[in-house]
Amino acid sequence: MALKSDRNELQTDISFFMNETATRGGVVSISTGGSGAAMDQGAALVTYTAASGKPPIGILLNDMVNLDLTRQHINQHKDEVQKGGKVTVLRKGYVVTNSVTVATAVTAGDPAFVTHDGNIANSGCIADHSGNTGASIGTFLSSIDEDGYYKVEINLPQTRQSSV
Repeated sequence: MALKSDRNELQTDISFFMNETATRGGVVSISTGGSGAAMDQGAALVTYTAASGKPPIGILLNDMVNLDLTRQHINQHKDEVQKGGKVTVLRKGYVVTNSVTVATAVTAGDPAFVTHDGNIANSGCIADHSGNTGASIGTFLSSIDEDGYYKVEINLPQTRQSSV
């Protein structure tokens, strides 16, 4: 899964860390929160939405890697971050991503929801195993392109909930 460089980042958040490998473009939620407004608390962790069962907070904009840094460098041109490092989360803006799971054809204007695996879908899906429905995170701005990517507007936090 990936993001293309065509994006508009209106609001991002850099106050969270991530302790797992992951590919950019998926929807993340808070795993554990830090205290207060401190920016460098290692306890403020995010994870892909399915693992936490909590409401989404944004789109992961970094690739999380687990490299032996004594043997190779992080590829900063690919916006890689070492596992356990600070990540950038998109809260408002748009991205072009293929982290999408759809049941029916997507058209521009369809609402975008979170799926159980942290992907984006055009219908409400179960976000966790306790029966909470997938949260709306924004709107599809295009249908699928020839490479399998969609343009999706992200507008979090949202209060709308879908039905299954």
